[in-house]
Amino acid sequence: MIYSISKTMEISACHRLELSYESKCSRLHGHNWTITVYLATTEKNRDGMVEDFTHIKEQVHGFLDHGNLNELLPFNPTAENLAEWIVNSFAACYRAVVCESEGNVAQAYDETFPIDGKFLL
Repeated sequence: MIYSISKTMEISACHRLELSYESKCSRLHGHNWTITVYLATTEKNRDGMVEDFTHIKEQVHGFLDHGNLNELLPFNPTAENLAEWIVNSFAACYRAVVCESEGNVAQAYDETFPIDGKFLL
């Protein structure tokens, strides 16, 4: 049996990007981000869950919401880097989708994440 969950949340946060070219995104600006975290496992925890939705929200929304991502995170806070950070934040996370603004979506997948000997991709 494979168990999977996803948690979607919205955060408001600002950032500025360190880029190798001229861009208005190098100036501090904000977004209302939509973030979806995907987790899967073959073994539920002792409470019968993949992960408590509240724990996911606390770790992502609670940490990032209304913050300056440049001050909170130790990397250039692109949507791609943010998605990678989320995947690496949970042992059972195999995918994160970060929507920076409508039409601008980045995803990160853990391509080595096996579930019962099978890969999810």
